[in-house]
Amino acid sequence: MLDIQTFDARQGGSGLYKALAHPVAAEAIARLYARLRDAGPVWLFDPDDLASALLVMHPDAPRIAGVFVQDVTAVGSPRCGHLARPVTDLPRCEIGTLLIAAFDSGAIQRRLANLLPIGATMVSLDDVRLPAELLTNPKKILDPLNYATNYAFFRDEAGLSTRLVTANYWAGYGAPAVRLWLRLFGAAGQTLATWEEPLANNPGGIILDSAAIRARFGLPPFTGQLFIHAIGVAGHDVVKYALDTYANNGGPSLSCTHDANAWPSDRYAGLPAPGPDERVILWVQNSHATAIPAGALSLDRMGAERPAALTTAVPPYATLAVDVGDALPGLIWPSQIELRAGRHLVRPRYEVVRDGRTRIAHVNVERADLVPDPGIPALSNLMGRGYLLPFPILPRETFRTIVQPNPMATTQRNLPVRLDLFAADGRLIAERFLGCLPRDHDLALELDDTDAAHGELVYDFRDGGEADGWLHTLVRFEHRDSGHAAETSFGAHIYNTPMTYKGEPQSYRGGPPGLTTRLFLKLGDATRRGFAVLIYPASSAWHKTSATQLLLHDAAGQVIAEQTIGIACCGSTMVWPDELFGAALIRQAANGGYVLVRDVTCRLFGYHGLMDDRGGFSLDHMFGF
Repeated sequence: MLDIQTFDARQGGSGLYKALAHPVAAEAIARLYARLRDAGPVWLFDPDDLASALLVMHPDAPRIAGVFVQDVTAVGSPRCGHLARPVTDLPRCEIGTLLIAAFDSGAIQRRLANLLPIGATMVSLDDVRLPAELLTNPKKILDPLNYATNYAFFRDEAGLSTRLVTANYWAGYGAPAVRLWLRLFGAAGQTLATWEEPLANNPGGIILDSAAIRARFGLPPFTGQLFIHAIGVAGHDVVKYALDTYANNGGPSLSCTHDANAWPSDRYAGLPAPGPDERVILWVQNSHATAIPAGALSLDRMGAERPAALTTAVPPYATLAVDVGDALPGLIWPSQIELRAGRHLVRPRYEVVRDGRTRIAHVNVERADLVPDPGIPALSNLMGRGYLLPFPILPRETFRTIVQPNPMATTQRNLPVRLDLFAADGRLIAERFLGCLPRDHDLALELDDTDAAHGELVYDFRDGGEADGWLHTLVRFEHRDSGHAAETSFGAHIYNTPMTYKGEPQSYRGGPPGLTTRLFLKLGDATRRGFAVLIYPASSAWHKTSATQLLLHDAAGQVIAEQTIGIACCGSTMVWPDELFGAALIRQAANGGYVLVRDVTCRLFGYHGLMDDRGGFSLDHMFGF
């Protein structure tokens, strides 16, 4: 496992990780290492305990002769393969180059200048910082806004293309001149193209289509990953998007998946085993400039604790297709699979192939930093139903809806869950206690005997069990006639209550409680209609009806139409933008337009997708900003 902190639930993503992981920084580090190999004995000065992260992320360093520290309590402790020495020993050591493991090191170099032996030189991480033109805030190198980055699974091959859609939501936070720096990696990790896309100074839509990019650069067919770096941003340091995979040859394949989550994790969960007539392909995409060794990744049936190592090494930035059925022979749906990724991968995608159709979905971060929270069972006193996980139940005459709770933390030994079923008007139709499910459960419940419009998973401790607030589920939808399917997975939150509990209810702007909505709804095209299911979950009683604005934006970010709808508390509705706004306005907004779902009275949760007239559709949860 890469022993580096990438994300902390309290502090967010690690700026140091992103500063060292950026492809441009990786190239600079390789050049620095090449210089140091001819620079005499190389010593490290590690004032802030950053050196280990550097050497873990980029292990091809020249031999390190020793390590200096400035904290007295760190002297004599293991550090990067050496016992740390006090920096006051520096004059008595044979030093060719002192590598200072710090950014913004001017003051440090001035302090050390009188200690440095004659003839020795100093270098620092300032030598590998991103160029100023790639920084939002050049004065503070580890500012999270300098690293508004993400990866996207990107393919234009075998009759399939990908389209990334999002909006310049940074403009809404006052960012005047946002640019996208982009690098496309091929399957072997090679750079296929590097370019920039300037964005207009408005909240307009953004489309990155693999077919257009392939034509623009004259590329051969590819399956790889797209690195995205937004520069000049404000408000958000994460690149959020929806990614469509679609057949470019008239075929039936269509799917949608959420953004990649920008920080690698130890483990991921929510990967389904293949059904009897399916292949499940896990797309392993190395997020770093160092190879993933053979055996460093493994798959395991959830709860079995018998991981099967993947025996193929993965070169830097390369993409590897892993057939889950080959890795875990005999394992079939509804068994669940855990990926032990060792922090090598930004949240991976998986592909399900069945009857000539393919669909793409994502796994989720399995937390290693959680323990059961004894406060959750008592939340009903002030938080009503507490944590809720809402999901749509598509119209039963056309679709099957199947729900499967997923363990999503290494310490989750059981899942005490109940399913609450609601009509569109917010009436509670039924409650179904699913049990105190063991970690290795294989429950997949088909909701074919209900007229509910949506369901919500909630904690229920009638048979005991533990909870940590990180409740997740996979929901699978199947078209009865065409056999097409889509699946989505997400986690629970506390919704629509003025009280707060450990950061909940979350907010897109400011701190909790999050009681407003800003959701991105993509539009369809000439052959596929865009749609959404908006759900108004409430942990306790809230406004009887929402006051939800649907703002149709054109590609320049201008609002060209507006509709207001009301959703009942604990209710839901299906939204078809072409019906709300009319075909003419949708055509006017096409190629970069979108709908902003806005509500200042409550927080909604939503799912969006596309649907054609041949039984093809896509569905995943929406993102907000």
